[in-house]
Amino acid sequence: MFDFFKRPIIRVPIRYGLIAAAFGFGLMMLLYYMNRHPILIPLIFDFRILLFSILIIFSLKEVRDYYQDGILFFWQGMIGSFIFTLTFALLCSSLIFAYTRWNPEFVTSFIQQGLQQARDIPKANIDQLGKDKYQELLASIPKTNGYLLARQYFFQSFIISLFLSIIISVVLRRQPKP
Repeated sequence: MFDFFKRPIIRVPIRYGLIAAAFGFGLMMLLYYMNRHPILIPLIFDFRILLFSILIIFSLKEVRDYYQDGILFFWQGMIGSFIFTLTFALLCSSLIFAYTRWNPEFVTSFIQQGLQQARDIPKANIDQLGKDKYQELLASIPKTNGYLLARQYFFQSFIISLFLSIIISVVLRRQPKP
C-alpha cells in the first residue's frame, strides 16, 4: 500500500503540491488582509495560474530528469499534474474551511465585497445576462458559507490546472528514441 506513495510520479507532485498549498494559502491571507478578497478575483488574474505553472514544471522536470532518465510520457505528465493539483486543492480548501470557522469575518467580507461587485456590474451586462439571472446572483451571495467558498476554490483549482497541465505535459514530454 505505502509502496504506491514511494513512486516518484506520486511522491514528487505531492511534495510540490504541499509547497504550493503553503504559498497559495499564504498569498490568500495576504490578499485578504490587504482588503482584496482572494476568492473574488477573476480566474484569468488568479495567482494560482503562475503558481501552478512554475511548480508543475519543477515537479515534472524533477520526475523526468532525476527518476526516469529524461523520459516523460504525456500521460505521466497529466497524472503528475493531477496529483499536484489534488494535493494543493485538498489542503488549501481544508485550510479555507478551517479559517472560515475560526474567523467568520472572511465569509462576511466575501458577501459584502461580492454584493458590491455585483451591484457595480454595468446595466448593459445585466441586460445581456438577463434580469432574472442577475436577481438570482444577488440572492445567492448572502447564502454563502465557508463550505461553499472552500468547494468553489477546490473546483476552480482543477479548472485552472487542466489547461496548464495539458500544455506543460506536452512541452515537457520526452519519449525514448527508437
